[in-house]
Amino acid sequence: MTEDLHAPETSPSRKTRPHPAWIFRSPARVLVFGFGSGLLRPGPGTWGTLVGWLLWLVAVSRLSDAAIAVVLALAFAVGCWLCQRVGRELGVHDHGGMVWDEIVAIWLVLWLTPPSILAQLIAVIIFRFFDILKPPPVRYLDRHIRNGLGVMVDDLMAAAYSLLLMAVLVRFGVL
Repeated sequence: MTEDLHAPETSPSRKTRPHPAWIFRSPARVLVFGFGSGLLRPGPGTWGTLVGWLLWLVAVSRLSDAAIAVVLALAFAVGCWLCQRVGRELGVHDHGGMVWDEIVAIWLVLWLTPPSILAQLIAVIIFRFFDILKPPPVRYLDRHIRNGLGVMVDDLMAAAYSLLLMAVLVRFGVL
């Protein structure tokens, strides 16, 4: 039996927030909503980033660099597809609770950040700053690239800004 995505009991409308029962009915939604962290308020993107950091600490960071590169590429590609699919189900291109993009982007930042907890905390704060501020071209990408790619790519640009600032901090001995 297929789920009717337009029925009020199974799919949230544009004006309501997705509810846990709807999210946990589909593995795609569970991933896109960061295992439920995207439901937390305020700041679902921050909660998703923190889940990404936790996943980094307990699993991803333990992989070899080559494996991390593969995980990042796959997580990005799968994220484009899943975010497009879940966004279509929601009727919202980039719903605030969809946080897989933050999770993948923070993995990239943490991969290239010194391994100390302090350096990682600073990297997480810097990433959130750029993800919220959306300096050019991040805001442009966020507004003009649609579908799952658009959901994912603006966070990668915020990650790039974060990595640039982290490199400056490392270069000048702050970290």
